[in-house]
Amino acid sequence: MKVFNFFVLLLLSINSFANTDSLLNELNTALANKKTYEGKKINRIESLKTSLNGAPSAKSRYDICLSIYNEYKTFQFDSAFVYSKQLELVASKLDDPSRLEYVKLKQGFILLSSGMFKEAFDILYKIDKAKLSRNEQIEYYSTLARSYYDLADFDKNIYYNSEYNKKGLAYSDSAIHLSKTGSYDFYSQSGLKNLRTGNLQNALVDYKNLMAYKNQDPHQFAINTSCLSFIYSHAGESEKSLDYLIMAAISDIKSATKETVAISNLADILFKNGDTKNSYVYIKQALEDAVFYGARHREIQISAILPIIEGDKLNTVERQKTLLLTYSVLLTILAVIIVIFVIITLRQLKKIKLADQIISLANENLQESNKLLTDANKIKNEYVIYYFKISSEYIDKIERFKTSVEHKLALRNVDEIKSSVGKINIQKEREDLFLGFDKVFLKLFPNFVSDFNDLLKAEEKFVLPDEHMNTELRIYALIRIGITDNDRIAKILNYSVNTIYAYKTRIKKKSNFPGDEFEDKIMQINPV
Repeated sequence: MKVFNFFVLLLLSINSFANTDSLLNELNTALANKKTYEGKKINRIESLKTSLNGAPSAKSRYDICLSIYNEYKTFQFDSAFVYSKQLELVASKLDDPSRLEYVKLKQGFILLSSGMFKEAFDILYKIDKAKLSRNEQIEYYSTLARSYYDLADFDKNIYYNSEYNKKGLAYSDSAIHLSKTGSYDFYSQSGLKNLRTGNLQNALVDYKNLMAYKNQDPHQFAINTSCLSFIYSHAGESEKSLDYLIMAAISDIKSATKETVAISNLADILFKNGDTKNSYVYIKQALEDAVFYGARHREIQISAILPIIEGDKLNTVERQKTLLLTYSVLLTILAVIIVIFVIITLRQLKKIKLADQIISLANENLQESNKLLTDANKIKNEYVIYYFKISSEYIDKIERFKTSVEHKLALRNVDEIKSSVGKINIQKEREDLFLGFDKVFLKLFPNFVSDFNDLLKAEEKFVLPDEHMNTELRIYALIRIGITDNDRIAKILNYSVNTIYAYKTRIKKKSNFPGDEFEDKIMQINPV
């Protein structure tokens, strides 16, 4: 009933999807929630393992081990193989030859799924099929058919492929012969045979009949939609082909299936279509699934595609970096032009004495400048405005001081000039500069002090007034905005390099992180 509900919901969701983009969004959402789906499978397995410990008889142990095996067979090879061995031990205790042969079939299936072709053939050919039931014989021939088909696809050798496909088709014929006409097994093997022989019209009929079955499990659904994708691809219906392949990938993720090819095939197609972003995410997921399951042949196949997609992604990133660098250079040139323009404007202010007109023009220029700077990052914008303001204030001060000195020189009042010079407090000017820096920096990094304190031991945290920092914080504030050279920091803060070293050493001793790791943590403090 749960399987039926799963597919009712999935098929309803398929009908509601308007286009491929919607399906890709659904797939990306499923990928984001894959841990949840895997958690549900793990919980089911753990529940079965608990039941196994309290199994009252060998028969019930066999049934529970088979259920655990079925959970693992498309999820993780190693665990599935372990429980197939437990099945073998329990079947031996039951002294049931048919069960022992059936267990070999299960072992052959997962060996095949993991890419261990020789081991799979060795065990499959040891099976006494006369001891299997009719349905088990169908499964036996189907497994052998898939073994040769998979080997042909993996080997890709023109001298052996035809022989492998010929043997696979022979085993498909055996499975079809034993299957009841119109049954799921009949259409499944008939569809696969028609695919391998290139009879795509008949294959399409077979897989449409399979899709009509309501009790197919998620893995069967994924296989059938993958095959439909292949058929529509060769029919030239690329959009429909892509949609079915995405459905297969969604089903695999929601059922926590790791032994799958849908998502790797999807990555390959999307890459060829120019969608590097999604293809890179999906091929990485495909490799992660193959490694998790233990599918050696899948890892090899994916590893052949992955470097190509990664290379294209790296090229895309490099192009983006180059574009960003170009924008940065242009913005820097623009900023310089703006500063020069402002200086020219200020000079014109002094010359033409037309205050109202000049102020109006300056406002228009500043508005235009602000519009041009909207694409610049906030830190650069704040500091350009801040240093422009400081420069303007100092120009005003110098202008007023120059006017005063010229006036006193005209009066030959040297004593008053000396007095005026003596009133200049360099230390206070420097402190005002630091306070201005603090205000702007803490506006950009309002959580800097609290985040900095989080890196220190409890007894070493700083308690400071709002919009103020001490020397230690200023040192690391400069580091955070990219000034890491100790000599430059020393000149900015008017200290010796040794003093800067001393401050940094003292802070690192107070921190919870050693050496360079502390500065790495500082660089991780985010702006607004």
